[in-house]
Amino acid sequence: MTAIVATKGLCHSYGGMVALNQLDLEIPPGAVYGFIGPNGAGKTTTMRILTTLLRPTQGEAFVAGHSVLKERAAVRRQVGFMPDFFGVYDNMTAYEYLEFFAGAYQVAPERRARLIGDLLALVDLGHKKDADVMGLSRGMKQRLSLARTMLHDPALLILDEPASGLDPRARVELRELLKELRSMGKTIMISSHILTELAEMCTHIGIIEGGNLLASGDVASILRSLQPHRSFELHLLPAEDQTMAEAHAVAMALLSTQPHVLEVRSLPDDAPPQLVVDFDGDDRAASQLLAHLIQGGIAVTHFAGQINDLEDVFMRVTEGSAYGGTT
Repeated sequence: MTAIVATKGLCHSYGGMVALNQLDLEIPPGAVYGFIGPNGAGKTTTMRILTTLLRPTQGEAFVAGHSVLKERAAVRRQVGFMPDFFGVYDNMTAYEYLEFFAGAYQVAPERRARLIGDLLALVDLGHKKDADVMGLSRGMKQRLSLARTMLHDPALLILDEPASGLDPRARVELRELLKELRSMGKTIMISSHILTELAEMCTHIGIIEGGNLLASGDVASILRSLQPHRSFELHLLPAEDQTMAEAHAVAMALLSTQPHVLEVRSLPDDAPPQLVVDFDGDDRAASQLLAHLIQGGIAVTHFAGQINDLEDVFMRVTEGSAYGGTT
């Protein structure tokens, strides 16, 4: 399947400062691609190049098969860009704001009223149609900006820090809206330095730091590559004549003799009483491990695999790297 975004050896410098260093990434159609990195990692620079707002120092980038260097107009027809700062003109209503940009996007006048009404309904701002834009809340402005990016029905939405400054309710509303857009077939590239904002919505991620792409791909594959073994959390119930420490000692002795068990450890005294088992077997081997514990007389009340999240991935990939570059 042809990537909707592809970069090859993409480089950009601001004077003597390297913002992007040989960036090679691909985003498949229909993906929600989380572009993750600290402030100054190169996220915004990449997005500006993909939207033809900035020419790279070196390399090439393609959007829907069109070169950002040679086919700028074609690229702009395929992209809806939502920058991290919402800029508007004074004394405009929400409807007038969208009508102005519909004209800029050369939407036929006879189509504008219905299109704007549909987009306001999609972002749940129909009731704010005649409201002054500058009087809208931060969350409403973000949703209105998102409606603007879709006026020309682009295949790719590029959203730079869209949740920045939003309250918890507005973040939930934005997340649900992005899910709806993906269900409509849109490909979404979304940047953030706050990992929890992206954890529940991304199908693919790219981790960038100091202008270097450290990892990129679907979330499941990256998790597998960074976690060669799994960890299981066990909660035990001691026998009537046992203390919890004694029950742990018996279980640890039994576990340490089993195949695929790499390490067994008990959590510190100030943590909830439990064991953690590092394990490199498959699901069948894990079920056999649990069965062996029960057959050995160990009362197991909880047995579950620990799941890495995007924050775990980010910390592993960027460990020891120096922050740098520009935005």
